[in-house]
Amino acid sequence: MFRCLYAVLRSFAPAFEGLCWALRTQRNLRVHAAAVVIVTSAGVWLGLQAWEWCAVLLAAGLVLTAELLNTAVEALADRVSREREEAIRRVKDVAAAAVLIAALISVVVGFIVFLPKLWRLFENVPSTP
Repeated sequence: MFRCLYAVLRSFAPAFEGLCWALRTQRNLRVHAAAVVIVTSAGVWLGLQAWEWCAVLLAAGLVLTAELLNTAVEALADRVSREREEAIRRVKDVAAAAVLIAALISVVVGFIVFLPKLWRLFENVPSTP
């Protein structure tokens, strides 16, 4: 049983290596990861409900996944050809567009979840005379 569990855990090693490489080499992934840390901290501070955590974490996961897939597509495209080719440019642009869409949707989710909480928080702040 322990050997089977070890084999399963070991099978995740390439995924962790890929994630670490991407975090070391991809600035945009680090920006998105920092945003996830900030949003998660804000969620803890504001006391998100379970459904809100689900929405926020799914949106964040979508962005990080899209960014990782974009990185993989770009790395493979660069390996196929370093020359300026219209087909490769199009593939890279579409992969980048996927990240953009995921990021925009996550911003909308963030507004839906966080704005009412922030509004109530600042509504109760006494004004200074």
